[in-house]
Amino acid sequence: MSLIPYNRVKLARDSERPTGLDYIRHIFKGFIEFHGDRRFADDRAVVGGIARLNGNPVTVIAIEKGHTAKERAYRNFGAAHPEGYRKALRLMKQAEKFGRPVVCFIDTSGAYCGIGAEERGQGQAIAENLMEMSTLCVPVISILIGEGGSGGALGLAVSDRVWMLQNAVYSVISPEGCASILWKDAAKAEIAAARLKLTAEDAKSLGVIERILSEDDIGKKEFYDNIRTLLTEELNELSNDLDLVSRRYERFRRIGSEAVNKE
Repeated sequence: MSLIPYNRVKLARDSERPTGLDYIRHIFKGFIEFHGDRRFADDRAVVGGIARLNGNPVTVIAIEKGHTAKERAYRNFGAAHPEGYRKALRLMKQAEKFGRPVVCFIDTSGAYCGIGAEERGQGQAIAENLMEMSTLCVPVISILIGEGGSGGALGLAVSDRVWMLQNAVYSVISPEGCASILWKDAAKAEIAAARLKLTAEDAKSLGVIERILSEDDIGKKEFYDNIRTLLTEELNELSNDLDLVSRRYERFRRIGSEAVNKE
């Protein structure tokens, strides 16, 4: 049965849903975490490092929310500071230097909007990621595994392929935030969710993503095995593309064009 968009939002926020670290532990081998942005601090909302995917070295980056209340507080509820985006970019540039593909797992309601984060250049950090990711000379795949909120999600999603889980969401703003702005009433979040076109099906129809991943076996071995196989196949294909940067540019230029043509 098809779910209304706001129910998808609720599922995407479920604390029992697998987080970025769950994917890293079940899909990759030998993960070694790296810390810090070499400027200010280590952001615990962003986990990144090197690992092996079917024996091949890759760089893995994930926005981590945690499951329990204690874990979520420790990870700042998946709301990254500028340091998190700078750490992610440092790891991506390192991956480019050594010829490693990059895999990102995204689950955030948005970048942290506290005063300290703004003082340390939150907007600039995200903007630099968008610019630098667009020209990376190694394959990049991003997977939205829960919430994909605003620039906080986009800061890790300028990729060659963007995938979404069946009940993940991807939006410029949360339904509650949208409802508060448009109708001065956060209780109208359900209406806002329907109009934001934030479901995986909406994103695919607009050309924002390439693939929707089924959640029939979510959390089970078969679920992770399937994603590992898809990642391996896709990265092998992308690694043979000698015009990667140009195709990435064309990918983002095409977003929305098919939907406009249909109208």
